[in-house]
Amino acid sequence: MFDELTREDIAKMEAEIEHRKLVVRKEALEDVKEARAQGDLSENFEYKAAKQFKNQNESRIRYLEKMIKTAKIIDSDAKTGIVGMNCSVEVFFVDDELTETYTIVTTVRGNSLKNLISRESPLGAALYGKKTGDRVTVKVNDDVQYDVIIKNIKYDESAKDLDLRKF
Repeated sequence: MFDELTREDIAKMEAEIEHRKLVVRKEALEDVKEARAQGDLSENFEYKAAKQFKNQNESRIRYLEKMIKTAKIIDSDAKTGIVGMNCSVEVFFVDDELTETYTIVTTVRGNSLKNLISRESPLGAALYGKKTGDRVTVKVNDDVQYDVIIKNIKYDESAKDLDLRKF
């Protein structure tokens, strides 16, 4: 597994685990008790739904704990003028003559619909460590590649505050 995570990602995961153990778990157990008290469990939809929610919560806790346990911790501080974690990068696509801005984030915070790309994605990997003005070839696979030019790089402090994806 070994996802690359920043210390901020791990802190958010630990906070979510604590919340799920102390608050959500208690509520889920109470819901199961209440639904069980309603009688015949074989036809009790509320009981089944409460059990399912309880199991989903426990599954999420296990998932987050495994992510933290197997994570490779990376530095979230970018160097000035170099593409790093939490940097917004303005990129010119040579073939399309189109300019887009992307923010480099860890895998768990990636969201291509919001232009949040993982450092491990083809574009993120190609951009990482480069500087303004560099022409970079992005290799998608053995048959597909394209060139981009880095127009601007700025550190995006707000990128640290992005929510983790929910699985």
